[in-house]
Amino acid sequence: MEEISLTPEEVAARLKITKNTVYELIKRGELPAYRVGRKIRVDLKDIENYKRQGKKTDLAEEEKSLDLANEARYLQPTEPIVKVAQPTGIVICGQDVLLDVLTRHLEYHRNGIHAFRHSIGSFPGLLALYHEKADLAAIHLWDGDTNVYNIPYVRHMLPGIKYIIIHLACRMQGFYVAKGNPKNIHNWEDLTREDVTFINREKGSGTRVLLDEKLRILDIDRRLIRGYEVEEPSHLAIASAVARGEADVGMGNEKVSMQVRGVDFIPLQKERYELVIRKEDLRKPYIQAVIEILQSQEFKKELNGLGDYDTSETGRIMT
Repeated sequence: MEEISLTPEEVAARLKITKNTVYELIKRGELPAYRVGRKIRVDLKDIENYKRQGKKTDLAEEEKSLDLANEARYLQPTEPIVKVAQPTGIVICGQDVLLDVLTRHLEYHRNGIHAFRHSIGSFPGLLALYHEKADLAAIHLWDGDTNVYNIPYVRHMLPGIKYIIIHLACRMQGFYVAKGNPKNIHNWEDLTREDVTFINREKGSGTRVLLDEKLRILDIDRRLIRGYEVEEPSHLAIASAVARGEADVGMGNEKVSMQVRGVDFIPLQKERYELVIRKEDLRKPYIQAVIEILQSQEFKKELNGLGDYDTSETGRIMT
C-alpha cells in the first residue's frame, strides 16, 4: 500500500489540535516526523499509531497549556524563555537572495530558528501573513499616487492587524534587454512599439505592480504591449527568456541581470525592499533575532559584498 505523508497543518486538522501542538508533539518525540528538503512530513501510519496508543494526556488540556505558556511569554517577557516551547521553524515569504542570507544567519543565532523560504511575490506574501500561514513577508509594492513603497498596501491588506515594517535594502528595478540593446529600449512608452515583444511577471508580484502603476499613471494602454499576457514567476526566469531571444524586454532587479549572460540592464526606478512582521510577534525571541541580525554590521557587510544593494537604512524600523 502506498504510504501517505501529511504536513503539520494536515496533521493538526486530523487530530483537531493546533499546528503548534503538532510541532510540540514532534519535538518531544511522541509523533515521528521527518524532513523532505526543508519541509516536515508525518506518515499517516504514525498518526494512526499515535491515536491507538490511547495516551492519557488530554490533548485539549495540553493545547490550552501551550496557549497559556505562550500568553505568559508575551505578557511577561521577564519569564525565562526556556519555559516556553519554540516552534521548529518559521515561514518567510519572498524571492530575493538576501533572504537566503538572513535565514542562514538566523539558524546560527543564539535565539535563532530554522526558516522555511516560500518563494512567492509581494501580494501572496502579505495574504499568507494575513491568514497566519507565514511569519514574515518581504515586499516591494509601489503606490503611484503617493510615490510611497509598501505602507499603503500593508494598511489595506492587513486590516485590523498591528504590524511593523523593517527596511531590508534598496534595489534598482529596470528592463532586461539583449546584449547591446539592439531594439534601443529605454522607457515605458517603448513597450508599445510594434517591433518590441515583452515578457511579464505574474500578477501580485512587486515588479508587476510597478509596471501596472506606471502604465496607469502614464495612460499607456496595456493592450498595445505585445506579450503583456505572457508571465514568468521570477526575475531569473524573465532574464533567461530575454537571453534566449523569446522576448525583447522584461522587468526585474539589477542583480539578476548580472547572473545571466547575454543580458543588459536599463535602470528605471529605485525600490524599497522591506520586511513585514505582525506586531504581536515582536517579543518572540526568534523575531528579536531577525531584527538583531538585520541591524548587525555582519549582515550589512555580507549584502554589500553581494553588490547592488543600498544598505544605508538596512534594519531600520519604518513604522
